[in-house]
Amino acid sequence: MKSKIFLVALIATLTAGLNVSAQKSAGKKTTVQAVTFKKDNLNLVGNVFLPAGFDKTKKYPAIVVVHPGGGVKEQTAGLYAQQLAENGFVALAFDASHQGASEGLPRFLDNPLNRVGDIYSAVDYLVTLPYIDANSIGGLGICAGSGATVKAAMTERRIKALATISGVDVGAASRRGWEGKGSGADVIATLEAVAKQRTAEANGAVPLYVPYVPEVGDTTAPRDLQEAAEYYRTPRGQYPTSTNKLLFSGVSYGILFDGFGQADKLLTQPLLLAASKNKELFIIKGATHMDLYDGKDYVPQVTKKLTAFFGKNL
Repeated sequence: MKSKIFLVALIATLTAGLNVSAQKSAGKKTTVQAVTFKKDNLNLVGNVFLPAGFDKTKKYPAIVVVHPGGGVKEQTAGLYAQQLAENGFVALAFDASHQGASEGLPRFLDNPLNRVGDIYSAVDYLVTLPYIDANSIGGLGICAGSGATVKAAMTERRIKALATISGVDVGAASRRGWEGKGSGADVIATLEAVAKQRTAEANGAVPLYVPYVPEVGDTTAPRDLQEAAEYYRTPRGQYPTSTNKLLFSGVSYGILFDGFGQADKLLTQPLLLAASKNKELFIIKGATHMDLYDGKDYVPQVTKKLTAFFGKNL
């Protein structure tokens, strides 16, 4: 099976959609199992979504769903996992190491390469399940989870098809800012501040946490981030283990990361050769970055496209 890449993108209105509470009540066609699996010496916690009429004696294609930065499995990742399960796939949404219900110290560290390793471990877990077709595993990354998923797929050949939603390379965003207006001087200033904070913490200072998204109503923030606050910091998408905390001393890992570097080489190897000729950009008119997280007018469109894509390529 040759690997394929599918990119779900967007152009610009915000509508409230399936929030976390609605997600919990909407999954009548699926069964959800809480699971724990290993990443080295850490326990990662996830939810496996099983399709209606699940038969453990059969083999199913599986999708690893990777949540946004600062998100957890119960938010948009869980929504898409549920939607995929309703369409016949087994889907695993899990909390990244150091975040949510998963283990890992220091807490709230967001190291993109750690997240790549998390994805490897999620695939390791799936291939141990007797009802999973080990040759039919896909990856779905959302927002910052996209960069990690793309990076993982470059070297994790068990991932046979890849999709992203509202894709972000956290490395590029860390270096250039959300709107791409940052300078090299800004990056150096941030790294100097990180170095100072790491020295302080090495000498016993309390860890410094910064928010992923601004407070609701902060009109000075970029519009996408204002909408992110409306999702993460209100009942629409709020969840107790999504705390809006980012460990500042770990920001340098994000600055160093390059989610798409080497794609020209690693995504054109024989296993992936067809990928360069089988890419699709799906633009959802009228949707913003955050609309694709839970927008009732948009999630069904994305789900339909994902179902067709994974159904064809897994």
